[in-house]
Amino acid sequence: MSSEKWQSHSAEETIKRARALGTSLRPGVKIALVGELGSGKTTFVKGLALGLGVQDAREVKSPTFVIFHMYQGKIPLYHFDLYRLDEHSDLEGIGVEEFWSDPNAVSVVEWADRIPNILKDADLEIRFSRTGETDRMIRMSGTVLPKSLGRKGFHENRP
Repeated sequence: MSSEKWQSHSAEETIKRARALGTSLRPGVKIALVGELGSGKTTFVKGLALGLGVQDAREVKSPTFVIFHMYQGKIPLYHFDLYRLDEHSDLEGIGVEEFWSDPNAVSVVEWADRIPNILKDADLEIRFSRTGETDRMIRMSGTVLPKSLGRKGFHENRP
């Protein structure tokens, strides 16, 4: 398992780094996002979406109340928010696992730590923590970093 971490100093920087990651992802990748409210999870998904070919980051909204959004790009992006769910049985009732395991899309789950099976099944885990008003520490670990991303590409234009 590989890991990376970086300090982001703005939403724009977070989007830029996530976009770089998105351009390197392959269909079937499952990403778990963990972090407190306002730590940058949805902002990160905006960048992923752009990297996957979604034309406008403004399309990307937090699915807190609807639980799920789908975005069309070169690779479809399934975006889940589990903030309102408490148990794995809640997932079964709404069919999340069908989308989570789709080999033709990239799936990303905010609040993945609320459902341990989702967190355990992820190919990439990204943890967000606030270190200032606009600063965030972002830590990534998982099995997809070495093949799909490569250390050099992710750190291009590093501040």
